[in-house]
Formats: sequence, C-alpha cells, structure tokens
Amino acid sequence: LRTRAPVVTVMGHVDHGKTSLLDALKSTDIAAGELGGITQHIGAYRVTLADGRAITFIDTPGHEAFSEMRSRGAKVTDIVIIVVAADDGIKTQTVEAINHAKAAGVPIIVAINKIDKPDIDIERVKNELYVHEIIGEEAGGDVMVIPISALKKINLDKLEEAILLIAEMQDLKASPFSSAAGVVIESKIEKGRGTLTTILVQRGTLRKGDIIIAGSSYGKVKKMTNDKGLEIAEATPSVPVEIQGLNEVPFAGDKFNVVQNEKQAKDIAEYRMRLAKEKKISIAPRSSLEDLFLKASGNSKIKELLLIIKGDVQGSVEAISGSLLKLPSDEIKLRILHSGVGPITESDVSLAHASSAIIVGFNVRAGANALTAAEKEKVDIRYYSIIYNLIDDVKAIMSGMLDPIVREQYIGSVEIRQIFNITKVGKIAGSYVTKGIIKKGAGVRLLRDNVVIHEGKLKTLKRFKDEVKEVREGYKCGIAFENYEDIREGDTVEVFELIQEQRQL
Repeated sequence: LRTRAPVVTVMGHVDHGKTSLLDALKSTDIAAGELGGITQHIGAYRVTLADGRAITFIDTPGHEAFSEMRSRGAKVTDIVIIVVAADDGIKTQTVEAINHAKAAGVPIIVAINKIDKPDIDIERVKNELYVHEIIGEEAGGDVMVIPISALKKINLDKLEEAILLIAEMQDLKASPFSSAAGVVIESKIEKGRGTLTTILVQRGTLRKGDIIIAGSSYGKVKKMTNDKGLEIAEATPSVPVEIQGLNEVPFAGDKFNVVQNEKQAKDIAEYRMRLAKEKKISIAPRSSLEDLFLKASGNSKIKELLLIIKGDVQGSVEAISGSLLKLPSDEIKLRILHSGVGPITESDVSLAHASSAIIVGFNVRAGANALTAAEKEKVDIRYYSIIYNLIDDVKAIMSGMLDPIVREQYIGSVEIRQIFNITKVGKIAGSYVTKGIIKKGAGVRLLRDNVVIHEGKLKTLKRFKDEVKEVREGYKCGIAFENYEDIREGDTVEVFELIQEQRQL
C-alpha cells in the first residue's frame, strides 16, 4: 500500500464563493503553471503543491449530486470543505451542506470566505456554526475553521495545510498494483466523441486499453484525458480522469472495475440490468412509517429512526424537533438529519433517499420537482398541520420498532391414560383433555409427579384416526411429541402459547 492524495468535496451556499475557491485552489497548482491554468472541466481537479504532495478536488454541481452518489454506496470523498461567506453567515444551503456532510460521516473543514470585505463578523459566523454543532478547535471542538479570501488568495496555504493534516491523520493508502477500481463522478454524451465519463481511480492503476464496467455500462478505455486536458496512458489512486469508450452513460456514484475481457463485462452488465428491472418491478416504498422497523440494523439492539423536518416558521420547527428528541427510548435512536424553514426541496429528497429517512412537512408542501424525485426514489413524505398529531405518529412508529414482549399463556391440561406403540410412528399417548384446550402448534410441558421432565412441541394430534388442529376439554385425543418418547400412563401435559405483546413508548 502507498499513501494516496486526499479527495476533497467543496460544498456551500450558491453565492458564498464555492466556484471562486475552487478556481483559487487550482491556481496554486504548480503543474498548471506552464499550461496557463486548468481549462478542462471534468468535475474533478488534482492540485500538486510545491512540496510535491497532491490534493484531488471534486466539484459536485450541488448537494443532490453528492447525496445521489452516496445513495449508490459510493465512498467518494475523504474530507468536505463547507464554504461560508464572512459577510453573510449560515444560510439554508449551508445547513443542508453541513447535514449532507455529517450524514456522509467524513471530517469537515469550514472555510470562512470573503474576509477581504469590510463589515465582516467572523465570530458571528463561528457562533452560527456552533448552533449547528460545528465547533471549531479553539472552542474545544474538532473542526478546523480557516478564514480565507478566494478572491485575494488569502490563507489558501493554511486551508491546504489543514487538508493535508487531516489526510495524514486518516492515513489514506491504496495499492497502485492491483486491477483498477473506483467511482464515476459524472458522465455525458458529446457529439463526435461519444460517451465521456469522469472517473476517480480509488485503487490500482487504470490503463488505456483496459476493459471496465460501471453499473450497467461497459467498454474499452479508448482514450484517457487528465484535468489539464492532456492525454495520458495510466491513472493511479486518487487521480481523476475523463475516459472515452463506454457503451452508454453510467450514473454518478456508480462503482467501476476493470474486468478480463469484453464478454465478461457484457455478461455482468446484462445481469445488472436484469436485476435493476426486477428491483423496479418489486420495489416497495423505501421507508414508510408503517414498516420502518425493517431499518433495524442487523444484530444491533439499537434501531434508528431518521427524520428530515421542514416547517413554515422556525419556532414550529424548533418545537417539533425539541418534542421529538424528548421521546424516551433506550432501544430506538431518533435522529434528525436536517431541519429547516421552507418548502420541501429536491435536496431534502436526495438526503432522505441516501439515508433512508422520512421527510416530515409541517404546514409546508413539496415542490413539483421534489415530488417527482420523491416518487422516483420512493421517499416517504408526510404532511401535518397539528404538532401533536405529528408527535403521536412518530411515537407510534418508534413503538412499532420496539421488540415485542413475549409472554407465556397457559391454555390447557391433558392427562395421559394409555400408551400405544405404533409401527413406523413410535409412541402415541392416548390422552384426555382435563382443562382448556390442546393445539397442535402450541408449546407443551410433560410433567411426572409434578416435576417437568420435558418441554417441546407436539408432532401429532389426533381424534380417532384423523389429524386435527385442536381438541377441547372433555374429549379424548392421541398425541406424540417431537423427538421425545419417554412417556408413561399418569403423566400430565401442560399446554401453553407464546403471546407477543406490542410495547409502547
């Protein structure tokens, strides 16, 4: 294994300088100097610093794209930089970016941009970040907060140092010697050039002429171009390249692998397409309140209910969030991934899709695009206008997610009066139901002199020669036990059922 360059995604509010920061960071690339800057837009850039170390930046077009990649299982980024304008502070999109980054579970660096402007208040921005649980190192937290100016190129070196420090702590390594694998960043069709796909190599070395499969797309790498617009023959881990040669456009976030030959690639692609069709036909709503208990995490005792809350006013959103977080349960963890004021957006839907969360709207509705996305991704959106109805609904699903109490209920007693040895069947106990009822699927305990000597289930329950499901008090029957034959005249049998009782919060 060898050390690889960190992969960094830059996110933030549309007017806070994300593009300016990317452009400024690209200008620090010593490899771009002689080429007059990087002009090739391939959605990802590799910046080589003066000491030879490199950083790869992913330029995602928005939070939706970031979450869409994550929803496909792609671990694309090592670090997220959140850009916040020093003269504007935290905005809705900033909060969305923070929550998307938190949901991805990667380290966050905050770049407070536009510090060259007059009338800025960096402390106010830090306090606003604190409200959203982004706590800087100087306040005892673990988030690096770097004041910068993308326009004047102030403190870009400090930002790059912060990235490299976190990368060093993460100990990022990959083998360049294996077959290449990685992830699709973006893909498009261009007239005269065919399918152009930007990929990030995550392990191994990708070479011109390799056969690759990405999702249900496949083909031979006919040409590889780097972020400087230069044609290259190979790409190692953390290197982004644009390739030509795939038969169709893959999705952003699809994983790619090098395979032995085109036939193997085609077979895998066809299998994946069949699987996708079957999944589309059989797919159920992703996370409805009624069946969210399915999100129980494997063997873990603690289950998780994930919510996104949108409301008409901040006061309502805060009241709802506060009430929900007070709901008591040691076994169900309720987590609010994102909350905010305003209509339900596509970004909310993409975050819910990526995280299997439910969207709750209080006196707000989803826009047309968000509704279309929710239908496509089978994301559950719920609307409420009365707070206690919302709380009761969430409480009900949390109760439904609790493991039920299993209680034993006595239903009858049987007295064994005669033993029959039947060829090929074994011992049958001629019995009499003295109390209650005996059922074939019920649990039974065999008692001798009031001491339990066996507990199990019945193999056979008969009235005369007929198999029956149950026999009531005052009637005779023939019984045989599963895997047990030490029965005697005078033994008694207790019959019981296991009753599951739903618990309430």
